[in-house]
This record gives sequence, structure tokens and C-alpha cells, in this order.
Amino acid sequence: MGKGAYHVTNAIRSLRFRAGDMTQQQLADLVGVTRQTVNAIEGNKYSPSLEVAFRIARVFDVPLEHVFQYEGPEAGRATPR
Repeated sequence: MGKGAYHVTNAIRSLRFRAGDMTQQQLADLVGVTRQTVNAIEGNKYSPSLEVAFRIARVFDVPLEHVFQYEGPEAGRATPR
């Protein structure tokens, strides 16, 4: 798969605002990362580790798929075995 063949987006900003205007710093503190990391993830400049992604979802009490979405030509297709 070539670079740019897929794209992961996220709903962190809208989830923060729905959580009472939570700041990036507050989310960072709850997840255990820096504010700069939250900013980079939210701005789609950095993809978090799976562990951090699950921690973010847990903070908002939503499934991982409500935080991160996969968009690309293979989205929704199972890989044959």
C-alpha cells in the first residue's frame, strides 16, 4: 500500500467540546501524554499507538470507532486469509 492510500481521521475535537469544553491539556493529563501530542493527534499530524487510542476512547466512554475512523480504498473490507 503506497503512502496516501489511507487516511485515519478523528473526532477528538468534537468529543472534547461535548465533554464540557475539555481542553487539550485536560485530555492529555487524563490520557498520560503531552498537550502537544494531543494537538498532533487531533490535527491528524500523528497517529497514536493503539494503547493511547484506547485510552482516549475510554476518557470519553465511547467505542474506539467513535473516536477514530479509517478512510481509504480498503475501508470496510476484510482481508482474505
